[in-house]
Amino acid sequence: MLKPLMFVLAGLALPGLATAQSLVEGEHYQVLDNPVETQVEDERIEVTEAFWYGCPHCYNLEGPLNAWVAEQPEDVAFQRMPATMGGDWNTHAFAFYAAQQLGILDDLHDDFFHAIHEEGRDLTDPDAIAEFFSDYGVSEEEAQEALNSFGVKGEVNQAHARMRQMQLMGVPALIVDGRYLVTPSSAGSLDNMPQVAGALVERVREERAD
Repeated sequence: MLKPLMFVLAGLALPGLATAQSLVEGEHYQVLDNPVETQVEDERIEVTEAFWYGCPHCYNLEGPLNAWVAEQPEDVAFQRMPATMGGDWNTHAFAFYAAQQLGILDDLHDDFFHAIHEEGRDLTDPDAIAEFFSDYGVSEEEAQEALNSFGVKGEVNQAHARMRQMQLMGVPALIVDGRYLVTPSSAGSLDNMPQVAGALVERVREERAD
């Protein structure tokens, strides 16, 4: 099993409530060397979370991030992207896209995290994952078919390609508009990550209004 490449938390404090004007490039966020093409309508602002189910920081980010997402207006399009760094990372990426294909991801996502980090379940084997899926209205056979499907493999490959384009070296990470990268260390804490992402969303709106 690969050791998780997770960003180290630093003590960088935000200057009060983060705004587009208060953020400093290189301190609170990074600009990607090569912007990544977004996957949403032109009028919407994409916010992507790169994560791994086995990452405790990603698990702890879920609460504040979900609360932030619930408050966003229609012009913000939030999506999750499982990181693919080999081993269990890839296994969990297959689980994510298989659940999405089966239509059970919304119900299963938080529970999958919880099972790993609170119940100590070893969900790194396709059989164990298929058994877990069977609690969500699909059979183990259907789950295995999805995990091994061509469509899911294609989704994992696309996620891997996007991750390489973003030059991500760890998780969790938030990528705003395919250009701005927010990490726990740049934001100062996990709780600050959605706040910084929100300020960058505001910046994108201002840029588009000019």
